[in-house]
Amino acid sequence: MKMKWLLAPPSADDLIRLLRAWRFWVLGTLVGALMGAAVYSLFPPAFRAQATVTVDFNLEQAWPEESDRKLFYYLERETRKLEEVAWSDAVLERVADGVGGVTVGELRAGKLLLSQPEEGGWHFWADDADPERAAQLASAWAEAFGEQVRQGVTVAMQLDALHEQDSPSEVEIQRLEDQSLGISSYIQVSLSQREHLPITRKIAMGNYVLTGATGFLVVSAFAVLFAGSKERDHA
Repeated sequence: MKMKWLLAPPSADDLIRLLRAWRFWVLGTLVGALMGAAVYSLFPPAFRAQATVTVDFNLEQAWPEESDRKLFYYLERETRKLEEVAWSDAVLERVADGVGGVTVGELRAGKLLLSQPEEGGWHFWADDADPERAAQLASAWAEAFGEQVRQGVTVAMQLDALHEQDSPSEVEIQRLEDQSLGISSYIQVSLSQREHLPITRKIAMGNYVLTGATGFLVVSAFAVLFAGSKERDHA
């Protein structure tokens, strides 16, 4: 009987019953909101700090006479390469060594998050229970990324210069290729936000309140409908 009631479509009586019990489910919504706020206060989420690096791919210099399609492909390809640089062992090991008390595995397991990887501002987020430590992680990650990219650009420029020579040294080319990141020599990066970083909670209190209110609203509605079905069964 209960399964049959659960699978049955709502009737007009069910809707009327819900409307008449508006005080009950409104109260449930308020209770859920208060519960969400209480959970946020007792078990607050980690802090999130944000550092920003400005990335310029210099499309007009790299491909001055190419079609928009080729420019888009170049931008997508170089973006993927820079993402790999951001998550590379060399960068994350520098972050772990600079901040201390954290491993590369922990950094990759959710402590760090890269947002908005495209031409313009790249946001480097770091989460930690300590707001100051979150800021240190975000700043160290952005600085390590910028330094690694600049080194890669320098190597790319040296390789370009060697390839333009009439008889370049194969040994020197091989040495530089071993150090190369495979990125374009036209890329420029600069840290636009490394100090006084914005720090917020990873999840806002409003999300907790909204989740609690929505959850208790649904539970209250089902409780009203279930109580009505029990009354019909007894009748």
